[in-house]
Amino acid sequence: MTANINAATTEELSDVLDAEREALLQGDLEKLNALLVSKETLMEAMNTVPQTDLTMMQMLDSKVKRNQLLLDGALEGIRAVAARMARLREVRGALETYGADGKRHDIQLEADSSVEHRA
Repeated sequence: MTANINAATTEELSDVLDAEREALLQGDLEKLNALLVSKETLMEAMNTVPQTDLTMMQMLDSKVKRNQLLLDGALEGIRAVAARMARLREVRGALETYGADGKRHDIQLEADSSVEHRA
């Protein structure tokens, strides 16, 4: 009976890891968040029972490592976007130029300035 439950748990975890991979490839962060609870619950259940199927454990390990690489790449991309957005916000408030003397000059832009349109 325990072997059947253990096999079902490992199969279900394998399916969750495949779904996690698809969510990572699609950039579906909401789905990733939803899968996290299932993944943690299944891993906790597996930790309570001795694992004897080495082949299945190796397969699950490779899936976890694969997903971790994808997750690391996604986080790196999110950080790059956040940094780029921060630089764009900086550009909106000021303009940096170099004068004839070679020194940098900062020109502060007014946030509420507008352009007058004439007919």
